[in-house]
Amino acid sequence: MHKPIKNQHIQCKITLFSNTLKHMKVQLNGKEKQIKPETSLKQLIENEGMAGKRLAAEVNQDIITRSEHASFILSEGDIIEIVHAIGGG
Repeated sequence: MHKPIKNQHIQCKITLFSNTLKHMKVQLNGKEKQIKPETSLKQLIENEGMAGKRLAAEVNQDIITRSEHASFILSEGDIIEIVHAIGGG
């Protein structure tokens, strides 16, 4: 008697699903960028070399305060705008 291949089919779907989670697409300052799932806004800022700078961050048209950067987890398709505050005189 043959075993049903149902479990193999499920395993294949899980494998395909996990492969798609290696990277996700977001838009950063108008350009498409691939990042790892579970990336926080703070991690993105650090990875882009903007840590420690005076900046403002917006995700999907909502301002994210600096105190929220570490806990704010980005999602597939997020539109992120980060602007530097530049002083002058």
